[in-house]
Amino acid sequence: MSPEASRSAVSGGDGQTLVTAAAIADMVNGELIGRSDVIVRGVAALDRAESDQLSLLSHARYSAWFRDTRAGVVLMGEDFRETAGSPAARVIVARPMEALLSVLPHFHRPANRPVGVHATAVVADDVVLGADVCIEPYAVIGRGAVLGDRVWIGAHAVVGEGSVIGSDSRLHSHAVCYPVVELGERVTLHAGARVGREGFGWVPRKDGVTRIPHVGRCVLGNDVEIGANSCVDRGSIDDTIIGAGTKVDSLVQIAHNVRVGRACMIASQVGIAGSTRVEDGVQLGGQVGLAGHLVVGAGSTLAAQAGVVGNVPAGETWSGYPARPHREQLRSSAALHKLASLIRPLERLLAQQAHETETK
Repeated sequence: MSPEASRSAVSGGDGQTLVTAAAIADMVNGELIGRSDVIVRGVAALDRAESDQLSLLSHARYSAWFRDTRAGVVLMGEDFRETAGSPAARVIVARPMEALLSVLPHFHRPANRPVGVHATAVVADDVVLGADVCIEPYAVIGRGAVLGDRVWIGAHAVVGEGSVIGSDSRLHSHAVCYPVVELGERVTLHAGARVGREGFGWVPRKDGVTRIPHVGRCVLGNDVEIGANSCVDRGSIDDTIIGAGTKVDSLVQIAHNVRVGRACMIASQVGIAGSTRVEDGVQLGGQVGLAGHLVVGAGSTLAAQAGVVGNVPAGETWSGYPARPHREQLRSSAALHKLASLIRPLERLLAQQAHETETK
């Protein structure tokens, strides 16, 4: 915080720093309209914010909430400068959401990370521990595992034999890394995530089915995040790889031999079948399903519930089932809705012809 913003902050009775509207405007290099001395203790949505909270108006659909909000300070774009509402202060910025990201750390401090190995944790004798590692109660670290500096292993989490966890990574409670998994630096596995299990591979035989042994690895690059209860399978012969900076939501299934590029965004309940390639910068909406052995080109977007059965060219937006270019899908849907109105006159005509035939 700059010296000017510091002068606009006051200290609470419990030692907490309470930021004023003037300080917030300074943090985000925004234009302050209204009272500069409004004290902000936290952040909340427009419809439930109180007079000592900061809120955000970044889309016209929330203008009605803004009209009735009790928020003390609201970050907003230039387009909403004259929007009806009565917060004590408005802060006008070019990109309200980005501005909010720079303010949030002042109100939501990261959890305190203890240092050391809890007495109930099970850590194999040959595990390599970096500096300032935290291993919480009942965690299990298998033989030959390597934990980098400041790694944080949550309660009941498991790191399998021979796995490598990069510096500053965190496994939340009940997350599991199967054996021979490799996580880069600053990787986060949320509660219940399962990384590196054998994939769903079977060979039909006369006497039943036989599992295909999976000898590939599961490798997550730096800054990858895997959501709660998501699964990333190890490779069968090839490796399963998640590129640096990719963010995976909860309840996602990524099958064996899949390769996901850098900086991809994968929303909840997505399923990616085996050996599919998702290139850099792809965005997959909720419940998207990808068949196996496909290529989704760099920078493409798949809308929610798209069912993809063929390759998607780079930079395109597809939707629907089977997925197709979004504009084509919209035209198809519009034509389908018109079909009913076209069929009804035809049915009446056929009924009239049938009646005339009967009366002859």
